[in-house]
Amino acid sequence: MTALLELQDTIAAVAARVGPAVVGLGRGWGVGSGVVVADGAVLTNAHVLRRAETTVTFADGRQESGQARGVDREGDLAVVAADTGDVAPIAWAPEDAEAGLGSVVFALANPGGRGLRVTAGSVSSAQRSFRGPRGRRIAGALEHTAPLPRGSSGGPLVDAESRLLGINSVRLDGGLILALAADPGARARVDALRAGQAPGRPRLGLAVAPAHVARRLRGAVGLPDEPGVLVRAVQDDGPAAAAGIERGDLIVAAGGTRVAGVDDLHSRLDAAGAGATLSLELVRGADRRQADVLLGEARDD
Repeated sequence: MTALLELQDTIAAVAARVGPAVVGLGRGWGVGSGVVVADGAVLTNAHVLRRAETTVTFADGRQESGQARGVDREGDLAVVAADTGDVAPIAWAPEDAEAGLGSVVFALANPGGRGLRVTAGSVSSAQRSFRGPRGRRIAGALEHTAPLPRGSSGGPLVDAESRLLGINSVRLDGGLILALAADPGARARVDALRAGQAPGRPRLGLAVAPAHVARRLRGAVGLPDEPGVLVRAVQDDGPAAAAGIERGDLIVAAGGTRVAGVDDLHSRLDAAGAGATLSLELVRGADRRQADVLLGEARDD
């Protein structure tokens, strides 16, 4: 009984400290949540924002118009500019804080402004990954057992000291939640988004087909099955087109490293960086060739 009372007291303390900073975004269920991270700035998931302007509902029922200040759709983070009044921003966990297996955590949300939710749970797995709104894999996520209803994406995951550990992002089967880790890299991205700086990532200017499609197509024309990324479309004025890459090419290596799938290709692009030249090994039919691509920069609107 003592342990339950202690948990009750901790939940109440977390709700009192963090609850005022947890907001609803949009109207009604199925929209999203967010958390005040600085004066005039609300942090949420990029996939929560359906348009540039949204309604921000605070714990006391006050509503303000919010405007997307910076959006990172590849990394599923966004900052909304709004009048946060005298709401105290949430505190970030220190850089050396560890949320390892079994760590007690608390999840908060205000789904679409319909009222504060606070639940307790524990970290069930660390260093998980999930796909962001545009298909890029996001690594380092925390999986936890604190249950949340729909509309909770964008709300904070905190420790017993009410410090930000992550942003709840994905609901899994079985009630588990994946939270995008509030690590130093995420904090740096949030600072940039607050300044209105959209993240620039290297781009090839092409679209790719799923791996199983590549295998089926190559088998259909009698070519050997080889791991790689099949190009299904090339942007006319993009970097790939300038380097001579064509629809139907199979990218099998990038920067001298084998490419087994799109995640490998993203890793090589990120390692090279926008403005660099990346050497790609291609298979076109039965021929092999090399294409040196001067990488462009993709930015979120």
